[in-house]
Amino acid sequence: MFESLSSKLQGITAKMRKSARVTDQDIKDMMKEIRMALLEADVNYSVVKTFVADMTEKCKGADVMKSLTPGQQIVKIVHESLVELLGSTSNKIAVSPSGFTVIMLYGLQGAGKTTTAAKLARILKSSGKKPMLMSVDVHRPAAAKQLEILSEKISVPCFIRPDEKDAIKIAKEGIERARYLLCDTLIVDTAGRMTVDEELMTELCELDVAVKPTERLLVVDAMIGQEAVSVAQTFEERIGLDGFIMTKLDGDARGGAALSIRQMTGKPIKYICVGEKVEDIEEYHPDRMANRILGMGDVVSLIEKAQANINEEEAQKTMERLMSNSFDLNDMLSQFEQIRKMGSMKDVLGMVPGISGKVKEEDIDESILDTNMAIIRSMTKKERRLPNILNANRRKRIAAGSGTTVQQVNQLIRQYEQTADMMKRFSKMSKGKGKGKMGGFPPMRGGMGGFPF
Repeated sequence: MFESLSSKLQGITAKMRKSARVTDQDIKDMMKEIRMALLEADVNYSVVKTFVADMTEKCKGADVMKSLTPGQQIVKIVHESLVELLGSTSNKIAVSPSGFTVIMLYGLQGAGKTTTAAKLARILKSSGKKPMLMSVDVHRPAAAKQLEILSEKISVPCFIRPDEKDAIKIAKEGIERARYLLCDTLIVDTAGRMTVDEELMTELCELDVAVKPTERLLVVDAMIGQEAVSVAQTFEERIGLDGFIMTKLDGDARGGAALSIRQMTGKPIKYICVGEKVEDIEEYHPDRMANRILGMGDVVSLIEKAQANINEEEAQKTMERLMSNSFDLNDMLSQFEQIRKMGSMKDVLGMVPGISGKVKEEDIDESILDTNMAIIRSMTKKERRLPNILNANRRKRIAAGSGTTVQQVNQLIRQYEQTADMMKRFSKMSKGKGKGKMGGFPPMRGGMGGFPF
């Protein structure tokens, strides 16, 4: 979502980083470029004005002007200011002292409340909580049914009453049901409208009084731009909010809402949704977001993503097989599957320092992983275990079965052979038998082991 803003700010900071001497005019020119970049990203004008004024003052300070590396100091100031703009510190979901936490999700129709409720339940469940989902949307029965389907997918209990038209009655019964099931967290999906109206706000205020939630979170669609800020201000005035969940950050929105909403309301962003799948939700960390925008990478998020999606036991087994020279195409398929679980390769590479901001869409072919997995899945168990039996006829059959060409099958087999050969040499070196260096390994063609870059 921040691609345009990110590329502009990275260009500005890269230019300043090389500067051995910085004048007032340099700072003035840089601030003009930053102001234009933020306004083009649809950031609120008053937020931009305050942000640029504060940063100008910091950049003209003695620490910068007398520094031996003024360019580096300015980049540091830009990073710190951006972190401050995004929220300074991370904010977790509040937990009720009673041991039973109620989270109310508000938002306009189409913001993704129902899907977000399931995503939130899944991430809380993975952290050791026992959540239950509940829908009090009496205007759209389909929303309640959707929540029930999603709850089954993530194995979380769900309470809906499609035939009941009293939202407060549903809410009270749902709380009793959650307590009966010994759940410690209840996530409530409320009704939405295309626009904020008096009828909606009255209903939500009555629900708030009846339920007395621990957390009141507004689900905000990043695609609606500055309208998100006015929606947030209305909900804050009428109900009172504890924070936000930003959705659709994987889209082509310019990012202004995420950069403006914290400053304009004073309330933190707690989670961000970066896709449509139930696992596409992350805790919001302002410093990590600033790192991504400025192309500094995000190693911590990358490690967390790997830990959440890669089976450690399976990875250990594969490593042992690699080191014992028994690596086969089943192991290669397992590696591809685990990489695919981590999501878009562009996003993953964007978290790597030095690569972030330099990877272009055309440099990555996401389909390579899927193609290679289809080829291996078209093989028999014996062929996966013993790739050396893959003669011309077998390769022709595999290509036809996977919808690929014989050349693509041959390419995958070459990649497998190179990986196996490289690990064989590494294994020998680790045992003190190898004479050469790592640089003596053969070049990996068509991507590192079939990876799409």
